[in-house]
Amino acid sequence: MYDLPHKFTYGIIQQHSLARGGSPVPDITTLNYPGHQHMHEWFLFSDLARPQSNRLGSPVAKVTDPEEADLFYVPAFSSLSLIVNAGRPPGSASAYSDEEMQEQLAEWLTGQEYWKRNNGWDHVIIAGDPNALYRVVDRIKSAVLLVSDFGRLRPDQGSLVKDVVIPYSHRISTYTGDFGVKDRTILLFFMGNRYRKEGGKIRDLLFQILENEEDVVIKHGTQSRENRRAASRGMHTSKFCLNPAGDTPSACRLFDSIVSLCVPVIVSDSIELPFEDIIDYKKFSVFVETTTALKPGYLVSLLRKVPEQKIIEYQKAMKEVKRYYDYTHPNGTVNEIWRQVSQKLPLIKLMINRDKRLVKRELSEPNCSCLCSNQTGITNSLG
Repeated sequence: MYDLPHKFTYGIIQQHSLARGGSPVPDITTLNYPGHQHMHEWFLFSDLARPQSNRLGSPVAKVTDPEEADLFYVPAFSSLSLIVNAGRPPGSASAYSDEEMQEQLAEWLTGQEYWKRNNGWDHVIIAGDPNALYRVVDRIKSAVLLVSDFGRLRPDQGSLVKDVVIPYSHRISTYTGDFGVKDRTILLFFMGNRYRKEGGKIRDLLFQILENEEDVVIKHGTQSRENRRAASRGMHTSKFCLNPAGDTPSACRLFDSIVSLCVPVIVSDSIELPFEDIIDYKKFSVFVETTTALKPGYLVSLLRKVPEQKIIEYQKAMKEVKRYYDYTHPNGTVNEIWRQVSQKLPLIKLMINRDKRLVKRELSEPNCSCLCSNQTGITNSLG
């Protein structure tokens, strides 16, 4: 793991605190990452910051000599950087600039010896928020990107072959009760921002169709402590939880649903899901095509027909995989992300070796960066 300048890690935590009225501290490394759906970048950083003797069982081993490293992790808090000034009243925002942070990070990283050695193919960069590092993604796209989805990435910037889809950090408290539907009196629950851009426009249409349905709770609500408590109560007392697309195909609500044992109803045709090589989401989720879900009466009619025993089967399947979405579990999300990353190593070595020779392709348009290196055509192997 790179020992990044603090302005890319703890410095961002401090800026986030200062923008919210916090006071400077003598040692910024004592700061804690604020609770957020993008805490994945904190958990991965913290895992690799521990002594290797405390990481027994991890799929990857941390080394201190870069010459021994197969992979290089870049632990910039790019998602937190996006929201340093988010929601601040006019005139109260700090002078912090996420755009400047991105430019400085890309300049620093691409100037490093080990980045230049293999064109960054053997680097791993987290960009959990769909907008994280958006200004510089073309300069770092050869790396393995850890992303929530590919909604804001072009095909030549990211794909399932090169990159790893990671879950959001759930914000809803884990359900600890028994299986069953006796205490789940709500058929379908949703609480979130009704109005979204781009693919998320389906939310408003679903609101119009569902908000007057009996035993359906669908509420507009933004992120706040009070709303999270209300969402926890709603998910823990519902049979099904609606998971429509947001501004991009995925949203943190899916992972809140899973830890709540509330069967996800996924209405997002382009969604990519984490860890699908080992997890079959059809065992505990209901997928409904968008055009079908928007037919009046269809969704509630479909869900009311699901037998109680089938819902219990879904709940048991969710409980079996719940640890994969728990960043605090000793063999949970963090280890699974590192396992997924380690599986990219053969492809990474292939791309590194391929970059060292002449490669000619005649492409009418850019192809996926995970499949093609030297996209400009012929390179001089002596250059």
